[in-house]
Amino acid sequence: MLWSDPENEPPKELRETQAMLRRMGVLLALAMVLAMFVLGVH
Repeated sequence: MLWSDPENEPPKELRETQAMLRRMGVLLALAMVLAMFVLGVH
């Protein structure tokens, strides 16, 4: 997909998948921080 292409929204499924992956990434990052904190405390 080139920048010169006319703007068109990606399919709904693709946008939902990207949003889900973004949420999963945030949750995974928070879980990593929490795990490091818990391991660091004990």
